[in-house]
Amino acid sequence: MEMQGKKKVVVTGVGAVSSVGVGADNFFQALVDGKSGIAKMPSWSDEYPAQVGSIVGEEAGWTGPEQWMDKKEARRQGRYTHFAMAAAKIALEDGKLDVTKVDKSKFGVIVGSGIGGVEFFEDNCNKFTAAGEGAAGLKKVSPFLIPALISNTASGIIAIEVGAQGPNYGVVSACATGTHAIGDALFFLQTGRADMMLAGGSEASITPLCFAGFAAMRAMVTTFNDDPLAASRPFDKRRAGFVMGEGAGVLLLETEEHALARGAEIYCELAGYGATCDAHHITAPHPEGRGLAAAITMALETGGVSPDEVDYINAHGTSTPYNDKFETMAIKKALGDQAYKTKISSTKSMIGHTLGAAGGLEAVICAKTVKTGWVPPTLNLDEPDLEDGCDLDYTPKKAVKLDRVRAAISDNLGFGGHNAALVFKEYVKPEKK
Repeated sequence: MEMQGKKKVVVTGVGAVSSVGVGADNFFQALVDGKSGIAKMPSWSDEYPAQVGSIVGEEAGWTGPEQWMDKKEARRQGRYTHFAMAAAKIALEDGKLDVTKVDKSKFGVIVGSGIGGVEFFEDNCNKFTAAGEGAAGLKKVSPFLIPALISNTASGIIAIEVGAQGPNYGVVSACATGTHAIGDALFFLQTGRADMMLAGGSEASITPLCFAGFAAMRAMVTTFNDDPLAASRPFDKRRAGFVMGEGAGVLLLETEEHALARGAEIYCELAGYGATCDAHHITAPHPEGRGLAAAITMALETGGVSPDEVDYINAHGTSTPYNDKFETMAIKKALGDQAYKTKISSTKSMIGHTLGAAGGLEAVICAKTVKTGWVPPTLNLDEPDLEDGCDLDYTPKKAVKLDRVRAAISDNLGFGGHNAALVFKEYVKPEKK
C-alpha cells in the first residue's frame, strides 16, 4: 500500500551525456532510432583482450567541459565531474528552473559515481612514479588530486554552481549508484526536506588501468573486437560480456506542489523505490534473482503500483551470461504473468554499460518513455537465449510506440550484491477544486 502523508514527486527535467547524444532530447531520440555509440577503443587497448567501448565524443555533441563550467575549474576536476555538471545543467534548462528564484535551502543534489575521477588519479600516479616518487614525485602531484578523485565531488561542485544548500552527497554502489541516488532524492522530497533535487549518476572510467582491471576480471566482451556494433547483445544467445561506456544522467525532481506552483511541464511521477542486497557474492548476482526481485517488489509497493500496471522495464541488461539470465528470473518473480506482457529493453546494447551512470541515464529513458510512449529497442538480439530462460519481450532491434505507458521500472545491480529499482508512472494532474 502507498504510504499516507508523503508528498507526490514528479520529474520536470532530464539531462544526459552519452556516446549517442548530449542533451535532453537528442539522446533519447538516438536510442529510439537504434543508434549505437559502441566503437573500437583507442590504440592503448590494442593488446587487451577486450578492445571495444562506448566513449563520449564530438560525434555525440560533446565539445568539452568549458561549455558547462568555468575553464579554470574544469582543469581542476575529473571527467566524471565534467559529465555530471553538463547533465545537471541540461536538466535544469530542460525543466526551465530559474535557480535564482528558488528557496536554495530546499534545493538538494545527489549525484553519485561508482569509481570517481580515475583518469585524474592515473595521470597523477604516472607522473609521481615517473619522477621517482618521494620528494621529486610530490612536486608532480596536483593539489587537486584528492577532490578530483573522490566520488562526492560532483555533487559538491554542482551545488556550488547553482547555489543548492539542501541535502547534498554522493552515492557509491557500483553500477546501482545512479538508481540509489535518485531513490535517496525521492525520500527527501516525499518527506518535505527538499522541494527540488538534482539526482543521478556520472562515470568516466574508460582509462588504461580501469579498462585493464575489468579485462583482468574477464567481465568484458572479447569476441567482437572486429565488429564493435554487435558487441553488446543483451539476452542474446551469443552474449559474452559487457561493453564499458561512460556518461551521465541527471533528473530534476520536484514535489508536485512546487512544480505546479511554478507552472513546470511534468514528464511523469517518480512513485517508488526499492533497495536490497543479495548478500551472496561480491560480483555475481544471486542465482535465482531473489534480491533484485525483492527490490522491484519494494519499489512497486512503495509507489502504490500493481505489477499489472507495468508496461515497460528498462532492464539492467548488461549482456553478461549471468546478469541477463538472473535478471529475467527476477522480473518474472516480481511481475508474475505480467512479465510476459511488459515491454522490456536494454539500452546498454547501444551505449554500453556506463557503470555508476547507468541508473541515471536509464531513469532519463524511463521518464521519456512514460511521457512519449516510445520504447527503445534492444539491439543485436538475433536469437534470445531460451536455454537460460530469456523468453520475455525485449523489444528486439526496433523501437515500439505504445498508446500509453502507465508505469515503467528502471532496475540496476552493482558489485557488492546491491540491487535497486525505481518506478515511474503516468502523471495525472489533480482536478481544480
